[in-house]
Amino acid sequence: MGMLRVMSRRGDDRLTWDEQKALVKDPEALAAVREAERIFEQERSKGATAFRIETGKPAQRIDKFDATAEQIIMVPRVVGG
Repeated sequence: MGMLRVMSRRGDDRLTWDEQKALVKDPEALAAVREAERIFEQERSKGATAFRIETGKPAQRIDKFDATAEQIIMVPRVVGG
């Protein structure tokens, strides 16, 4: 299972997808992956930073959506004032 988490003032919004079902072209799984990729690109265009999280490994900054990631966390740009 993959998960995209987008941090916000409300906490975090989550979207999940089943990578195995997506590999066999399950329409629902493919739709979830497309939506996660759309949100990823939208957040990146606003300046968010993305991190790939894998159990037992250090977080890795990424610039492109990876449907095989266990978890992707999007951190919005921090604006001072």
